[in-house]
Amino acid sequence: MVIIAPSLLSADFSRLQEEVADIERGGAEWLHLDVMDGHFVPNITFGPGLVKALRPHSKLFFDVHLMIEQPDKYIEEFAKSGADMIVVHAEATVHLHRTIQNIKQQGVKAGVALNPATSLAALEYILPELDMVLLMSVNPGFGGQKYIPIERKLQELKAMCERLGVNPLIQVDGGITPETAPKVIDAGANVLVAGSAVFGKPDRQAAIAALRSKNV
Repeated sequence: MVIIAPSLLSADFSRLQEEVADIERGGAEWLHLDVMDGHFVPNITFGPGLVKALRPHSKLFFDVHLMIEQPDKYIEEFAKSGADMIVVHAEATVHLHRTIQNIKQQGVKAGVALNPATSLAALEYILPELDMVLLMSVNPGFGGQKYIPIERKLQELKAMCERLGVNPLIQVDGGITPETAPKVIDAGANVLVAGSAVFGKPDRQAAIAALRSKNV
């Protein structure tokens, strides 16, 4: 079963509680929360206060994606705000293993994200510690971008996991639609972040079902 994680970045920010409730009713299992700082990526979104505000109103798994510099400064606060998973970028932290230890010490799951041009070699010595790997299929910073093909990278990641005897979740974020979803699923992804493909549709249940129809 492939997990659908609608990205809050594409929701109507004037009615976030309703938007989150709508995708939960529509069958989503996760909520993907893109945190951007205007430094690591050229955009600013929200902080732990928003995560904390939404947490009492949803039973969804909160997947917090930190697209920020110096993520260690904020991990504890995001964990306390209600994150179930915290994902950091390998490109954004100097001591990746220490950062992953920091996340796990907060009692939440830990993941590492790689930008499209970043080699999988960055993961090899940390992979056994991870609950999830996120492969970006767009350059991070904005929603609604066109999918960058990463099927070969996904296949190579699966092979690396098998060689090391580990089985983390593999998430793809960027340009996911009913047309691109089968490509990444066939290549090994099992968590799909979908922004405008879900929140950009008037019927979120039908939008999630459209993604699922490709996931059989």
